[in-house]
Amino acid sequence: MRSIAIYVEGGGDTAQQKADLRVGLDQLLIGQKNAARAKRMGWKLVACGGRSGAYRDFLNAVQKGEDPALCLLLVDSEECLPPEGPVVGTESDDERGQRERREALIRRDHLVRRDGWDLAGIEADRLHLMIVCMETWIVADPGAMESYYGPGFRLNSLPQRVNLEDEPKSSLYEKLAAATRETSKGPYSESNKAKIRHASKLLARLDPARVAGRCPRFATLTRCLDRITKEA
Repeated sequence: MRSIAIYVEGGGDTAQQKADLRVGLDQLLIGQKNAARAKRMGWKLVACGGRSGAYRDFLNAVQKGEDPALCLLLVDSEECLPPEGPVVGTESDDERGQRERREALIRRDHLVRRDGWDLAGIEADRLHLMIVCMETWIVADPGAMESYYGPGFRLNSLPQRVNLEDEPKSSLYEKLAAATRETSKGPYSESNKAKIRHASKLLARLDPARVAGRCPRFATLTRCLDRITKEA
């Protein structure tokens, strides 16, 4: 039985925190998970804590050659990247493959340049990015955030741009804090560990279609998973 294994940056330091992140991401990717299960494929989402831990665990899995596992790495980009080319309905399978290959190489080159990771021999299409970070996906669905935070949530303080991958990380966190500061749950920020306490619950509430509409690399990840299960 083939298996999909996704090694993800995030989840904090404790087993419970990592389990919570798995639950949240599993719900966000429930369509892909159910499709894999329908094909009798295994599904494993591994929350690895820091990005270096995700890189290490991913490489270990690949190097062990645990066939039939298909391993993917999912980490924050931390920086904005040039936009991906548009998906064109009229492109041939060959054109689509070439475009996706170019985009995968951009993701790999970014990780090599920024983090100094040795990804030689790793298939570029196994590498995926949350641009600029997991919170970009979260703010893509303001309605889900509003239902979670309740009274005091300032919807208009969230980033308004359509393509959220163009929103710098510092600006994203400033606007997140402004939107949540007056709620009973308190401001969402890196400094107060809200990422650990709130992100998992928020991820489970997100509408994947809304995230895909404003975060193109999330759509790229889901298309990759869809293709894997279709071809299995």
